Amino acid sequence: MNYREKRIEKRFNLLRSNKEKGLITFVTAGDPNYNTSLRIIKNLPSAGADFIEIGMPFTDPMADGVGIQASYLRSLKSGQTLSKTLKMVNDFRKIDNDTPVILMGYFNPIYVYGVCNFIKKSKDSGVDGLIIVDLPPEADEELRLPAVRNGLDFIRLITPTTDKRRLSLLLKNSTGFLYYISVVGITGTKTPKLDNVKLAIKNIREQSKMPIAVGFGIRTPDQAVRIASYSDAVVVGSAIVDKIGESCLLSDDNKNKSLEHIITLVEGLSKAIKKKTN
Repeated sequence: MNYREKRIEKRFNLLRSNKEKGLITFVTAGDPNYNTSLRIIKNLPSAGADFIEIGMPFTDPMADGVGIQASYLRSLKSGQTLSKTLKMVNDFRKIDNDTPVILMGYFNPIYVYGVCNFIKKSKDSGVDGLIIVDLPPEADEELRLPAVRNGLDFIRLITPTTDKRRLSLLLKNSTGFLYYISVVGITGTKTPKLDNVKLAIKNIREQSKMPIAVGFGIRTPDQAVRIASYSDAVVVGSAIVDKIGESCLLSDDNKNKSLEHIITLVEGLSKAIKKKTN
């Protein structure tokens, strides 16, 4: 069978050839409702997002801060389900077949949905990779191995507390890219210490040639530029999700303006990264 470059790999190769760094934007599927969420997702690539990370809402998240937790609750309240999240990816693929899509979440909803069914429908919908926060390498048989066999990348999280032995294990079992969590704790609550991030990434690069994305606590173009100088991509989530949350408090007449503000935020992040690193 001829080798076919995956979307995630292809996008990182394109960025590398252009001497650019990538922007990964995170949004929660169905927040604040299906149609608005899909509209936001459809507008992210033209605003400068190189990858789209979509959160699968869950009632008991362990790694997400208050803002993203609130987005999960808004989404679930609006009737979002795992089936609707996969449909959302499929709807997005009708207008965009190039931008990599990564689903992020927790194993419980996938287990209830059915692992085989989830993998098949993820692949059929156009999902490229998975980030499952609560599945360690010791549980690879549950999801990682069947996902990778079916062409889905399985992206591992590396934290500031990951020791050498654990890091070696994570590197062996990762595909697509590595996701370095820049702070200890949950999303959106702390600002990364740049010297610590730089040292950690240097250490990872000595052991792996995979692209490295850095997330948690990155909110401004200036922060994004600084992190991008060390990494291959920057992940921004809470800042975008908080903007979506703010839009829920506005009158219907102002909701369109709120969408414009979300897109403006993404444009500002992307332009800053590309201008500085190009």
